Amino acid sequence: MIVSTKLYIPHVRNSLVSRPRLMNKLDEGRSAKLTLVSANAGYGKTTALSEWAKQCSELVAWVSLDHQDNDWIRFWSYITTSIEERVPGYGQTIFPLLEKGSSIQWEIVITAILNELNGLSNELIIILDDFHSIELPVIHHSFIYLIDHLPSHIHVYIASRNDLAIPTARLLATGELYRINIQDLRFQLDEGINFFRDTTDLSLTNEQVTELYKQTEGWVSGLQLAAISLKRSDNIAESIDRFSGQHHHISDYLLEEVLRHQSETLREFLLNTSILNRMNSSLCQAVMGQMNAQEQLERLEQLNLFIIPLDDNRNWYRYHHLFSEFLRRLLSESDPGQWEQAHIRAAYWLENAGFDEEAVEHFLEGKQYADVVRLIEKNLQTLMQSKSVTLNRWVSVLPENSFAEKPMIEMFYISILLGVGEWESAFRRVKQAELWFHALQDTLPKMEWHQVMGNIYFFCAVTSYLQKDLVRTSEYFELVERYMPEGSFFQTMGRNRFQGYDSFDDHLAFINDLHAADAFLVKWIRLWKKKKVYPFIGYIYASYSKLLYEWNRLEEAEFYVNQALRRKDIEPFARIVIHNTISASRIKQAQGDLDGAIAILRKVKLQIDSPDYELFVVKIEAEEAILSLQQGSSEYALDWMEKYKLAHTDEVSMGRVAEHLALARVLGECGRSEEALDLLGRLNLLLRKEDRLRDRIKVLILQSMTLQRANQTEKALVPLESALHLAEPEGYIRSFLDEGPIMGELLSNYLKVQQTNSRLRNPLLVSLTYVKYLLQVMNITPEDDISLKEILTEQEAKIIRLLGNGLSNKEVAYDLSIKGETVKSHIKNVYRKLRVSNRVQALQRAKELNILD
Repeated sequence: MIVSTKLYIPHVRNSLVSRPRLMNKLDEGRSAKLTLVSANAGYGKTTALSEWAKQCSELVAWVSLDHQDNDWIRFWSYITTSIEERVPGYGQTIFPLLEKGSSIQWEIVITAILNELNGLSNELIIILDDFHSIELPVIHHSFIYLIDHLPSHIHVYIASRNDLAIPTARLLATGELYRINIQDLRFQLDEGINFFRDTTDLSLTNEQVTELYKQTEGWVSGLQLAAISLKRSDNIAESIDRFSGQHHHISDYLLEEVLRHQSETLREFLLNTSILNRMNSSLCQAVMGQMNAQEQLERLEQLNLFIIPLDDNRNWYRYHHLFSEFLRRLLSESDPGQWEQAHIRAAYWLENAGFDEEAVEHFLEGKQYADVVRLIEKNLQTLMQSKSVTLNRWVSVLPENSFAEKPMIEMFYISILLGVGEWESAFRRVKQAELWFHALQDTLPKMEWHQVMGNIYFFCAVTSYLQKDLVRTSEYFELVERYMPEGSFFQTMGRNRFQGYDSFDDHLAFINDLHAADAFLVKWIRLWKKKKVYPFIGYIYASYSKLLYEWNRLEEAEFYVNQALRRKDIEPFARIVIHNTISASRIKQAQGDLDGAIAILRKVKLQIDSPDYELFVVKIEAEEAILSLQQGSSEYALDWMEKYKLAHTDEVSMGRVAEHLALARVLGECGRSEEALDLLGRLNLLLRKEDRLRDRIKVLILQSMTLQRANQTEKALVPLESALHLAEPEGYIRSFLDEGPIMGELLSNYLKVQQTNSRLRNPLLVSLTYVKYLLQVMNITPEDDISLKEILTEQEAKIIRLLGNGLSNKEVAYDLSIKGETVKSHIKNVYRKLRVSNRVQALQRAKELNILD
């Protein structure tokens, strides 16, 4: 629901001090795309912008933001509506897209917004007040995208208490960002003198104003508070002497002084209504139980007591943030009972007025949990689909027993427990729910009971999976099929949110038995692939393609991942799409199509529509960093490491395993072996504790590779042996094969050492047949000791160097003045001589042999 008062330019009092310098600064902002007005509370950001907007000769669209606007659909709906009120007809292509909710990608919406802005003939100013309230990454990302492509006749102004959580250095460097800061917003001394002379009845000397100015450092609200306080002072000189300290000390002192001098009735009104983000007379009457609320609001406005009209008719108001924060703190600390009652009365009024979300917030403050549950249940489907972050916060603070008999809320809470890793609590509640809701069979309509049990059995399947019992997981999935063949909503809840743990999406990160996983995944692909709308199968496809990839069955792996990426039902699910895309990219790498692998990753970055966009991008760019290393270049990888401020000293966590592995690889290949080994050692301990076989094998392999690059071959064979020991029963192949020629050397050395009865710690842990098989797959004959560098012809060496510089076959042919077919023939010879099968491996091997130097 659009709250119209948020779209009004706040009222400007006629008694305001004229501030031509500040108005000129704001005018200058029209030379840039984005103007940031940044300062702490009380510096008059809103007042300055509203005064300037009233004077501005151009169209101005205004939105007052708050914490409830941390939803990208809601955020852009407000902006579009505000523009539409100033430009009739605007938004015709935008509103239908926004009505689709989170199923639409934000890029499509922003493109539509930009297209309509481009079509406007007049200059337009968009002002977003209190932008610091917006914390959602997807809003920041979509906003900076809009700014990057903004037409020259459109200007955005932002008022914020802090710097923007978006990249601004580039905008500043190109002149597209204009800053107005605290220094610009402070009253100058002459403005302070004019303030006391023109807007107050106080007869202060210039010396007294100067002293106040020094004490408040030109802080606008400080001067206003001082004026209100001094009006009642019997000794102005003495009162001025007491003003000292930092701003928050001054504000507390002055606000207490202001409140102390009001009547008891007015003080009570101020304290009780301070809990409201916006208020009208009817809402204030409900909170206060008084009939004269409108008179009180008008009285406050006459007294200049930090109350701001939100519309021209003076129906809606809000308190200045500084004032409301002070009053709320005072009420909650001095009278907790009254604090709760005020919230409860406000909640009932807001619910009756149709503002259910705001009502829930007040019911929570009033500890009316039954009412919270009632409103959640009333709006549950909408909340789970498009307000899951808000719903998560509400349910998390509710007492656990407050919704024990509400099936859908109970299951949502179970999903929260699973998501944050509190698995034991989730297991317990799932078993309780299974018993409780099974007993309701005779009390619920058949269809409703089937829905309840289908959802419960899905969570039973999840808990069995987390206990690594795939047989039991399948049995519960069969029950889900029986009771809910269309699938459970919870199978794809959090559709485009970053999960952190990969356990729920990437089964091979969790299930150690690849052969059991093979049977499990094949069974459910066969059953679910026929369903046209069943996005949950996307997770199964991704996991199975990764399994086939590990077993080096590349064509089959490519077939299954393509099956997933062709399905329309998975497109809105960022988590599913990214898992399948990364799998597809790795297959391309293994096939020698490095350009194709990179293109897939770049494309998916443009498709992601998620509040957690940045978290997903970190995952994707980690893959790109690894690709850059395989190209023989470390520049992108080092930039990636710097961009995300990654360090080997970072605390290791299960939610960042892919980042840790990529970072360790970058460090190892850039000669920082000690840092890489430190990180890998800590990561190995974590993965062993969590019993994650696949990623432990990867860590051990990287330890071995890092030691080998540091010319510590004997030490390198120790983690290699551990990796082989863990990998052999499950048939791991690509984890070794993807490491290229260095791994071939390591395996050859390991085989030689074992065959000559080396003093390795556990010489019989690994069968030599497995090692020989891996070498065979890598096309390596262990006995062949020919110097690979010396057998390349001069022309072949030139070609590999040009390929290392990023040239295509055609460009190489042009550079060397030979035919394209001749280049292909030379490349085949290079592959054969270096004992590799594709360009990626050839470049990596050439780098190791210093051929690229």
